[in-house]
Amino acid sequence: MAVEVGDVRQVPACDFGGWFKEMMADAGMEAGQSMRNSDRHAQDSDAVLLIPFYLVPLSIIDMDHSYSGSGQKPPQITVNSGRDGDDDSLSAAGTSGQSRQLIPPPRSSNSSSQQSLMATPQGYGAPDAPQPNEMLLPPARSRSAANNQSSSYSDYPLPSPSQSGFSSRRTSWSSDAGSRDSRTGPFGSPFDDSRASSRAGDSDDDNINTQTVSEKYNIMPSAGLLLFPEDVEKDDYLHNPDPSDKDRDKCDMWNRRGITNVGGLILIVLAVLALFVAYPVVTFVEDKIDPTHGACAAVADCLSDKVPLLKNVRSGLIDPDTPDSVKSKTAQDGTKLKLVFSDEFNKDGRTFYDGDDPFLQAVDIWYGATQDLEWYDPDAVTTANGTLNIKFDAFQSHNLNYRSGMVQSWNKMCFKGGRVEASISLPGRGDWPGFWPGFWSMGNLGRAGYQATTEGMWPYSYWDKCDYGITANQSSPDGLSWLPGMKLPACTCKNEQHPSRGISRSAPEIDAIEGTVAFMKENWGGATGSASQSYQIAPFDVFYMPDYNYVEVYDNEQSSVNNYRGGSYQQAMSSVTWLNNDWYDGNGYQTYGFEYTPGSNGKVTWFVGDQYTWKMDARALRPNGNIGQRTMPEEPMTIIMNLGMGTSFSEVMMPNLNSLFPATMRFDYLRIYQPEGSESVTCDPDGYPTTQYIKDHPKAYNNQNHTSWSAAGYDWPTNSFVDTC
Repeated sequence: MAVEVGDVRQVPACDFGGWFKEMMADAGMEAGQSMRNSDRHAQDSDAVLLIPFYLVPLSIIDMDHSYSGSGQKPPQITVNSGRDGDDDSLSAAGTSGQSRQLIPPPRSSNSSSQQSLMATPQGYGAPDAPQPNEMLLPPARSRSAANNQSSSYSDYPLPSPSQSGFSSRRTSWSSDAGSRDSRTGPFGSPFDDSRASSRAGDSDDDNINTQTVSEKYNIMPSAGLLLFPEDVEKDDYLHNPDPSDKDRDKCDMWNRRGITNVGGLILIVLAVLALFVAYPVVTFVEDKIDPTHGACAAVADCLSDKVPLLKNVRSGLIDPDTPDSVKSKTAQDGTKLKLVFSDEFNKDGRTFYDGDDPFLQAVDIWYGATQDLEWYDPDAVTTANGTLNIKFDAFQSHNLNYRSGMVQSWNKMCFKGGRVEASISLPGRGDWPGFWPGFWSMGNLGRAGYQATTEGMWPYSYWDKCDYGITANQSSPDGLSWLPGMKLPACTCKNEQHPSRGISRSAPEIDAIEGTVAFMKENWGGATGSASQSYQIAPFDVFYMPDYNYVEVYDNEQSSVNNYRGGSYQQAMSSVTWLNNDWYDGNGYQTYGFEYTPGSNGKVTWFVGDQYTWKMDARALRPNGNIGQRTMPEEPMTIIMNLGMGTSFSEVMMPNLNSLFPATMRFDYLRIYQPEGSESVTCDPDGYPTTQYIKDHPKAYNNQNHTSWSAAGYDWPTNSFVDTC
């Protein structure tokens, strides 16, 4: 017989116990213990157990069991449908036994104050609809319990009759009794209840289990849990779209978002097309129209005319301030010359520390080869008022009492052949000796002031053969030469480093001017400034006497051959020219320079201003005795400008000079001319490279403290004439 929800049937306690244990096996060991207590109580007396309908399998509702016991009443099982427990329809139909009244008897209120204290917590799911556990009878107290616990029971406020713990009318959010309400509040977990699962006593009421299964094993819903499908979550529109939103969900690109997205895609496409289509096409067309476009791209050292440069950096070899009227000259022999390098020094404030200028550098050294009295400091060189100024002053530096400057174009700007000139105002006074101003040139393989680089190189300029001229002291025991011999002759062994094998390499010197003071004949009362213009030579002639038949002085009243012809370290062919004492200390300027043609058939011609002073031909240095032909320099030459002081060159009249400090040597311009079609402004001309050799020997060329080649850590090269190779 089927039983509808809400009906009551009698089930034998023994059978019910087995069923209940099976049903609650997953509920845990505590449920099994509670069930054993229920079985024990059911064997002694009737027990009414109320099971919520959602915990009772339908098979139990349809089962019809007969009870056979020892005269005890079968316990009643109420399948609760959630209807109000006070309805009369709750009485069991078709049962032989009298069921126990489920409605709690009315109890009198103790006081109005007690009732007012009982306020049932109102949580989610208020007790408008009766819950399954609302059908419980209130627990009866035993006398002993009442006597022993009267004080503790009275400590808790009683809830109202309608929603108190005695009426068992609770919501799923309420607690078991007033004591639990006060302890845990409306959101307390039923598993926190410290009350025992059942109370045993002598009376029948004590056999009643007052804790239902739904109460004991109820899992409370968390806040915000949706109990009904009608409730709406925040993302329901994704899973269950609203039909009313159909128009909104249509694809409409003509809104702000759509325009932004489509516009962005269009821009990306246009950018890709411009990069991979338009740019290659434009570049190809430009190269076809203008083949010279981008000519510097393949050359790392090429300077494009479109690249902006710093103010202190030259844009070319020729200074833009150089007048067009001086860009060509005619040499003394009638050769047409063109300007290949110039510096007008018109930009004030230029400095010449290493790296400041592409062509010129002021060195930081002591010139120990001539035992100078000053230290050369880059700080003493600058440009002002349209001139390059080298200042000599009594400034202590590096344990020396004076400081001055030396400017070199070494390994930056070199030239071979042509005309070199500079407009200079000499320092101090022409009638007071002591200063040693110089404007000269030397081969790039020797660096002025770095004695390790000039050893065996200066002042050689020799033919491409090997003889006694390349040997130490020229193999002469009479002290003619104290030179160590030529370091890089043409016969250098193949296993040695050499800039260009088969060619004699050296560092020759040509001086445009070395300023000094002299006394004119019949005018011993006053001194006059003079310029020594010379060519330094090695190896030496006997008694340092060249063939003067190939020397010409143009004006014997103004110039004369110098009586000094050399010493143990150099042979010098020079001429002395009188100067005007007004050409000093910025009061006046004069041009000094020389023209030369390289080679064994070459020549050198010197001039002061527009007047040529003297000339020497290479035949004056022809083979003589056991030495061969000395040549006009074929090495790439560098420019040197300096202001020194030393007793090895002239007298130093210090009392007179003190009033002249600081003294300044001024250069108005520097210019180099070369024959048209034979321009060579490089440190690596054909057959005479230098830069790689310099790079291979950095210790000698970068450290002026090394005074010899061996001190720099290098071995002297061997040659086939002196050594065996």
